[in-house]
Amino acid sequence: MTASIFTAIGGFFSNVWPYLVAVFLFLFMIVIHEFGHFIAAKAMGVRVNEFSVGFGPTIFKKQGKETLYALRLIPFGGYCAMEGEDEESGDSRAFCNKPAWRRFIIIIAGAFFNLVFGFIIVMLMLAPADRFITTTVSSFHENSLSQEVLEPGDEIISINGRRVYSAYDLSYCLSNVEGDTLEFVVKRGGQKIEVKPRFKTETIEGINYVAIDFYVEAEEKTFGTFISQSFTRTFSYARIVWFSLIDLITGKYGISAVSGPVGVTAVIGTAAKLGLTELLPIIALITVNLGVFNLLPVPALDGGRAFFLIIEMIIRKPIPKKFEAIVHTAGLVILLGFIAVITLKDIIGFF
Repeated sequence: MTASIFTAIGGFFSNVWPYLVAVFLFLFMIVIHEFGHFIAAKAMGVRVNEFSVGFGPTIFKKQGKETLYALRLIPFGGYCAMEGEDEESGDSRAFCNKPAWRRFIIIIAGAFFNLVFGFIIVMLMLAPADRFITTTVSSFHENSLSQEVLEPGDEIISINGRRVYSAYDLSYCLSNVEGDTLEFVVKRGGQKIEVKPRFKTETIEGINYVAIDFYVEAEEKTFGTFISQSFTRTFSYARIVWFSLIDLITGKYGISAVSGPVGVTAVIGTAAKLGLTELLPIIALITVNLGVFNLLPVPALDGGRAFFLIIEMIIRKPIPKKFEAIVHTAGLVILLGFIAVITLKDIIGFF
């Protein structure tokens, strides 16, 4: 009886632990974001009343010299509560009483910390490698179609108008394409030329994939190539937000291709089961995209608040608080509604 209980507990834990890891990592990414606001606020001379990890009832709290540090029950977020952030304050160290440029730095610092964290994760991903994949064609598969126009030594610059900086860009640009003939710009003999290679294609779950029928060169690992590859991979991850938005607007991808917190947690949990090799790229992609997404000039996001501050710095006059509050509130309602729809879609997808 006792053995069966322990077996049941062990089986339950083996199924649940990857998702506990996912929740922890998701929370950690948000805490990194809020910590960016916290550090910038302190550096810019703004009083921080509370720095909280999680929401809801308090599990643990400690009062610092001026900031209350708290750990709360619900592990889905956190916040950095600054004096005068959303209301007027007579405190000279209040957020609302600081120059616009200082407030701007504080607002974008959260996203900046996400991007830095993503860059560090990418470095950890690439650190074990002896060589790095490039975007230069080296050779071709047997019966390759693309070798009709591509040549060994061609450096791929763009595909269908989208710039290629890394092998990750190469893979992304060759997914969900229309037709079997693509427009490449390659650098050959020091000159950029346009070619139109053909490929075999395969449709999986409604997405058209190109069968890559060529190999690319690898470069030796040096300190310079390590930093360069880390930067370009992080930059490639960051561009995915923009590409995804464009693809959604143009109808290339439907709403079914978008995932919310539940879907993201499931993806992280699945990757956690497979080990760090699979988990690290997912973490890097999500935290970089979290940073970029927050910088979009959308009401209720950091980018929306930063946009109002840019206007303030240009016209040298604050935007009326009431107007800005209405815009951000409306944006928040729309954003929460969108998240609710996506979350419901993710939950339904499990059944």
